[in-house]
Amino acid sequence: MELKLHASMASVGSIPRTGNSIVSSHLKSGIVFQPSLSLINPSSSPSIPFCTYAVPDASRLHPRRNATSNPRPTHKTTPLRKVNHPNESKLKLDHQNQNAPFAGSSLNVDLVALCEEGKLDQVLELMGQGDVADYRVYHALLNLCEHMRSLESGRRVHEFFRRSTFRGDIELGNRLIGMYGKCGSVKDARKVFDEMPERNIGSWHLMISGYTLNGLGDDGLSVFQQMKQAGIPPDRETFALVLAACAQAEAVEEGFLHFESMKEYGIVPSMEHYLEVINILGNAGQLNEAEEFIEKTPIELGVQVWESLRNFARIHGDLDLEDRADELLTFLDPSKATADKLPTPPRKKQSDINMLEVKNRVTEYRNTIPYKEETDEKMRGLGGQMREAGYVPDTRYVLHDIDEEEKKKALQYHSERLAIAYGLISTPPRTTLRIIKNLRICGDCHNAIKIMSKIVGRELIVRDNKRFHHFKDGNCSCGDYW
Repeated sequence: MELKLHASMASVGSIPRTGNSIVSSHLKSGIVFQPSLSLINPSSSPSIPFCTYAVPDASRLHPRRNATSNPRPTHKTTPLRKVNHPNESKLKLDHQNQNAPFAGSSLNVDLVALCEEGKLDQVLELMGQGDVADYRVYHALLNLCEHMRSLESGRRVHEFFRRSTFRGDIELGNRLIGMYGKCGSVKDARKVFDEMPERNIGSWHLMISGYTLNGLGDDGLSVFQQMKQAGIPPDRETFALVLAACAQAEAVEEGFLHFESMKEYGIVPSMEHYLEVINILGNAGQLNEAEEFIEKTPIELGVQVWESLRNFARIHGDLDLEDRADELLTFLDPSKATADKLPTPPRKKQSDINMLEVKNRVTEYRNTIPYKEETDEKMRGLGGQMREAGYVPDTRYVLHDIDEEEKKKALQYHSERLAIAYGLISTPPRTTLRIIKNLRICGDCHNAIKIMSKIVGRELIVRDNKRFHHFKDGNCSCGDYW
């Protein structure tokens, strides 16, 4: 049974309970996200409930454990269309009458349509009850799991996939690797990669990018070496991924060696490759070298390069270089002049949403007010320990015209911190917490969560809108560059 929790405002207060379940008349199954997430298209009323919990009917999830005679739900959907796939002949059912339906399956249910509607749990439930998934269904399911960053659901799809006739399909295997990488589990991605009977260059690319995305650039470079040993020639995309891995690992010398080796394969560096070299130098703090490299570049570099250099200068505290880069950026694109200055409010007002995933439970946070008394108490306790560990609030990241003390208080209740505090009081010690964030994590929260991970002795995984941050023992996998 999967329990998913959705809290759209500032409290997880009074919710009616029946027995051991938490129920709501607003929702029948699964989780409904706010429209700003663009994950699911809810068909319910436009008004979003204050706080919604949902528990699917246990008799439907475990029909063998519950002696019930509840009928299967009917679905008014379009019949399955014929799929032309190279392995289609493998799908023929070994029955005397192949037109006879399976016991317990609903042949009139279009599982792909349900995936397109975002009904992930419903599709998995139907598959568990006997509905047969074809190639298109697995592709749609893996895309949906990746989009929703649902690791547990992805693992369930993987189990169905392993028992299917498609288990040796390269493209679906690649989709699994990509899904696990986007969900922050490179161990699962590597297991799929190692078990693949055949691979193509896309398999290697996904494994390299998966490691880099999760802050493991050295492992990504190791995969590249294995790729060359396997006799697979790299292409333009390969080198872009390898240079990104070098940037993450701060491997400056190795990065330039790979950049120069592109000539051996007849590959002319593009704008993407030059930008990755600048990222390598900038991430390593070699800002003067990065500026010189830009000046010597034989192609005309655009706004993105100077914007990247300005951000590196800001991270490493080089104010003069930041000002020079900002002037050039303003000349090339006046809209970039002050849009990203810390004191300036964002151009688009977007609600900050965080989701905490622990096993099969998802909790959503979206406000700067404490959710419940226990969470507030935990935040106060952590605040004291963090100050003792050297944490100093950086109030530049508060974009409101309030006094200094109010700014410090506002930082304390950023939604990712609330999600972590709630996870700490509701899970066993040493449990890894996974936070999914729809906006970029602010610099103050990044510093605070590093200190939190050392204090609580846990791995805290935060996925913002750019990359994964694996916080552990006071350090982050991104190396303080994101």
